[in-house]
Amino acid sequence: MYRNILLPIDLSEESSWRKALPIAIEHCRAFGPSSLHVLTVVPSLMTGATAYLPEDAGRKLMEGATTALDAFVGENVPDTINAHCVVGQGPVYHVILEVAEKVGADLIVMAAHRPALRDYLLGPNAARVVRHASCSVMVLREPAGP
Repeated sequence: MYRNILLPIDLSEESSWRKALPIAIEHCRAFGPSSLHVLTVVPSLMTGATAYLPEDAGRKLMEGATTALDAFVGENVPDTINAHCVVGQGPVYHVILEVAEKVGADLIVMAAHRPALRDYLLGPNAARVVRHASCSVMVLREPAGP
């Protein structure tokens, strides 16, 4: 049923993948030859800030994210899963929707929010993805803490 699964994660926030990664892997296994596209998003550098940064700061940021994502996938996704690493840059929800279209995702599996935002039904990125995605979206919540 699902052939292209997109898993957006924040490499610096374990809650963005702790529950979502195992679910995405199980869906890949359950639905036969599926591809798992693991996405992380690098924020755009603010125009004014670039004057104070080295010329290659943006490139180095993207290269660092690519290296970190490759390592994450190598450590956390079984070799039996057809996994692809994708690094995007820009507003998180926009990049998720753009990549979903580009890879032909028929399912997006993502965490609902960061732990600090427990009071919200959905975090702003998850809510926007749910509203605007042209494919199914599975949003996973962390259990409420003490």
